Amino acid sequence: MILEIFQLIICFRTMGNDGKLVFLLAIFLCLYLLLNLLRFLNKVWWNPLYIEYYMKSQGIKGPSYKILHGSTKEISNMRRNSMCRAMDDLSHNIFPRILPDISSWMNLYGPNYLNWFGTQAQLVITEPELVKEILNNKNENYPKIELEGYAKKLLGDGLSSSKGEKWAKMRKLANHVFHGESLKSMIPDMITTSTAIMVEKWKKYDDGNEVEVFEEFRVLTSEVISRTAFGSSYMEGKSIFEMLIKLTLLLSRNVHRIRFPGISLFMKSKDEKESDELEEGIKDCIVKIIKKREQRNGEEEENSNGDFLGKLLEANRISSKKWISLEDIVDECKTFYFAGHETTSSLLGWTIFLLAIHQDWQERARDEVNQLFGQNNPHADGIARLRTVQMILEESLRLYPPVPAIKRKVEKKVKLGKITIPSNMEILISPLALHHDPKIWGEDVHLFKPERFAKGVANATNNNSAAFLPFGFGPRTCLGLNFAMTEAKIVLSIILQNYNFTLSPNYVHFPVQLFMLRPQHGVKIILHKV
Repeated sequence: MILEIFQLIICFRTMGNDGKLVFLLAIFLCLYLLLNLLRFLNKVWWNPLYIEYYMKSQGIKGPSYKILHGSTKEISNMRRNSMCRAMDDLSHNIFPRILPDISSWMNLYGPNYLNWFGTQAQLVITEPELVKEILNNKNENYPKIELEGYAKKLLGDGLSSSKGEKWAKMRKLANHVFHGESLKSMIPDMITTSTAIMVEKWKKYDDGNEVEVFEEFRVLTSEVISRTAFGSSYMEGKSIFEMLIKLTLLLSRNVHRIRFPGISLFMKSKDEKESDELEEGIKDCIVKIIKKREQRNGEEEENSNGDFLGKLLEANRISSKKWISLEDIVDECKTFYFAGHETTSSLLGWTIFLLAIHQDWQERARDEVNQLFGQNNPHADGIARLRTVQMILEESLRLYPPVPAIKRKVEKKVKLGKITIPSNMEILISPLALHHDPKIWGEDVHLFKPERFAKGVANATNNNSAAFLPFGFGPRTCLGLNFAMTEAKIVLSIILQNYNFTLSPNYVHFPVQLFMLRPQHGVKIILHKV
């Protein structure tokens, strides 16, 4: 070896200047390639093996890491097999269907285990006390993950994903719109311009007709979020909603598809090209709404009732530092357009499904609504006193939570309970797993029993407050919680005032996760006028 190096030195000294330059460039190229090869091997082999050994030494096991793909092929196959057909009965035991990997591996490896999203280590946590510590995030140890790919195009860097000072400012701004007196002022819009119109349309059906209500709720909630948050109509935002739905389908189809970093710069798949077009189309539509709003020359202060878009434009206009840009406004609008109707339409759809099956609870809810409102429109004071309806909605959210899984990350080594988590690891929390855990809810966990919540969430979960997560937990609890629950109560109240309903024999029980949990073939019911 020494002799060979000595010969190379002599060879180098006898070269001309051009030859020396080529020789040096060749060496640098070899070193560069070698360094990148070592980095690649560290990422796809050495580091995963080290993390598996490190976590196993703490009693945390999981499916073995597969080079490059991790656990993604296994997860994709398990979910494809579980979703290949409808459920045989009307069972609410949907956890093994929606998340068969988590359901199976929890039984095999314990409540906390390690799996892999490609080369990215993911620690799955299902113990309520550890979930509570993570979501409280007191020392900023568990921030939100950075959205990438299709998810980034769907939600951008809006309130649901932004962090730090930007998130704090945006949260404060949005709080003025979706809480307290501002929320009360939205109730007439929710009733007179949306829900009552929907129910009035149903009156054209003959008694005993079948109606697919999930699509009705999707249009309804789109109309409500358009009017209350953006001062526009569903028709103005219709193309936005349609493109968001298409983008959601692309995200769901590609969620476990591993792409090599940087490959999209040179070769894009058909789905990636379509998602780029949809992202640009959504942006163009939102910018048109913004420009139309700005052209009203200050009229928004009089007519918008302080809606979210009005607050965003005001912040952009008066801020000397311009902390909110046009891109920020577009991202916030995407987030609210999507989350503002997807969550509530999911909640309403599953609740109507449950009440169509459980006629006793439907009658109890109708009696409560009639006692509080008679045949008059719901009002803010009465809505706050809808205790039976509240219990029904909470049980619906427990059995069918809109978001089955959420993610956080660890940027530096941290201690979680007795587990030491290395840096750059993701944490996956499944509300669906917690909501269907018999150790928390009892052996009747898969039964529809709204009475669980008669004494509040804390008593329903044996004081495991972080075991009920339909809207998240801690400082990042969904901003739209009160908005969604108020909207759902209004819609249910007006339906119950006008109709009795049963499940159609044509209904197919096919829960599916397309970003949020929804009925694949809708919710078909038979309407009977009260």
